[in-house]
Amino acid sequence: MKETIKIAVIGLGYVGLPLARLFATKYSVIGYDINQKRVTELKKGLDVTLEVNSKTLSEVLVDVSSTNKGLYCTNNISDLTNCNYYIVTVPTPVDKNNKPNLIPLIKSSETVGSVLKKGNVVIYESTVYPGATEEVCVPILERASELTFNKDFFVGYSPERINPGDKEHTVDKILKVTSGSTKKIGEKVNNLYASVISAGTHLAPSIKVAEAAKVIENSQRDINIAFVNELAKIFNLLNIDTQAVLEAASTKWNFLKFQPGLVGGHCIGVDPYYLAQKAQEVGYHPEIILAGRRMNDSMGQYVASEVIKLFVKNDIEIKNAQILVLGITFKENCPDVRNTKVVDVVKQLEDFGTNVTVFDPWANPNEVQQEYQIKTVQKIPKKTYDGIVLAVAHQEFLQINFDSYLSKNGVIYDVKGVLPCKVNGKL
Repeated sequence: MKETIKIAVIGLGYVGLPLARLFATKYSVIGYDINQKRVTELKKGLDVTLEVNSKTLSEVLVDVSSTNKGLYCTNNISDLTNCNYYIVTVPTPVDKNNKPNLIPLIKSSETVGSVLKKGNVVIYESTVYPGATEEVCVPILERASELTFNKDFFVGYSPERINPGDKEHTVDKILKVTSGSTKKIGEKVNNLYASVISAGTHLAPSIKVAEAAKVIENSQRDINIAFVNELAKIFNLLNIDTQAVLEAASTKWNFLKFQPGLVGGHCIGVDPYYLAQKAQEVGYHPEIILAGRRMNDSMGQYVASEVIKLFVKNDIEIKNAQILVLGITFKENCPDVRNTKVVDVVKQLEDFGTNVTVFDPWANPNEVQQEYQIKTVQKIPKKTYDGIVLAVAHQEFLQINFDSYLSKNGVIYDVKGVLPCKVNGKL
């Protein structure tokens, strides 16, 4: 008898919603989130993360949960009771000391455990250190459900590969790594994803392998960017254009062209700490991983100090200088402000006694204020500035007439290296 699949996606953020929407084109899906406002907006076809447009979302939304295909959004735990696959897509951030924060993962595991039944499969997509699924999540599921792991219920792990703001590499077009707590479950999990992921799947031999694959994907990028950031610092001292160097070096077929800049967001700026934490628990101090993190975490302060140096060179009085920072999100053309390192630039510039105006048409001002206590504007005030810092390469910024906003001797610092070479400073 063919299994009737009913999926619950726990967490409807940047990862969960696109996945729930995709599965809902073929299966009955319950989208669960503890944020009532978020659920209400989604039911109206509104996704404030801009990952799923209203038309695409509305096409799969249903008013009543059933066994037919479609997405039913809710914040009511009781709506989850009839599902047989539970996919957890909650965030796994780090705290102020860069220690992994598993509270969202623990709470969601408790929620799933409260409705778990015999034969069910729980699949985790949240980024974790190798071993976390079986060492942290499974015991919680067992306690909450009073069921036995790999006898009454099973677990899988399929790391998310969402790239916020990327409309080309959408969830269905990115190859998916899958795994299961037994060989049979691994195949079931793989087949489930393979049924909707057009790019294909890769079945890993174990959950730990899949977990490790996820953290090294972004750790590798983090280290490469850290290397280029260090090069940018060196070349600035040597008065050499970093972008010109990268253009020249990239003419070799096997050169990896990474760009210098601020490394934030929910993946590259976070995942290495998860791997480092686990390594330290087993007695190994990871040198390269943490060195890369230190370099990238220092870039906000570096950018601010370089701007101040330009002020000094141009005889601009630092105290009460007017600075316009363009962008607060962690990447271009995306409203995501999680773990954005532009905040470090703003705070450091304010510490120098300057007056900073942050303009970002993509970011939600209330979210930025609540998360970082920084006021943002969605329209540039009509005045001149002693300094303009392009921190994020939003498409709107490339159309700005910078001369109309610059005071005499004013400076421009291009963090992203996307403006013409006439700018005063750039990474």
